[in-house]
Amino acid sequence: MDGSLVTGIHQLYARQSHLIDGGHADAWARTFTPDGEFHSPTYPAPVVGRDRLRAFAEDFAHAAREAGEVRRHVVTNLFVESADTTQAQVSAYLQVIGTRVTGDTAILRFTTVSDRLVRDGQDWRIARRDVRRDDTA
Repeated sequence: MDGSLVTGIHQLYARQSHLIDGGHADAWARTFTPDGEFHSPTYPAPVVGRDRLRAFAEDFAHAAREAGEVRRHVVTNLFVESADTTQAQVSAYLQVIGTRVTGDTAILRFTTVSDRLVRDGQDWRIARRDVRRDDTA
C-alpha cells in the first residue's frame, strides 16, 4: 500500500480530532462528504449531510461547556484495511476523554470506528462512519 496514501489518511483523523475538540464545527463537518453519514448508538439517529454534521459538532462543544469539561478525541490503532487512489476502508479505536475544570479526567466512551473514505482532490473525506461502543452489545 502506498505510504503517502496512508499518511494522508492518518492526517485526516488527526485533523478531525483537533477540529471537533477545538469547536471548529464547520471545518469538522467538511471532513465528511457533502452527504456524509455518522452512525452511532450513542445518538438516537444517524447524522447525515454536512449541515446536520455541523450542528452535531456544535452540540458536542455545547455539551462539553455545559458539563464544565474539556473533551478530547483520541484515535489509536488506526488500521487502513484497504485503499487505492479513490477510496479506503479504515478502522480505529476512538476514546472520548473528559477533563473537568476541577481537574478530574475520565474516559467518557471507548469505541471502534469503521469508516469508508473517498478521495476528494488531494484530501480524504469520510463518506460513512459506523461507531460501535464497547459498552453495548
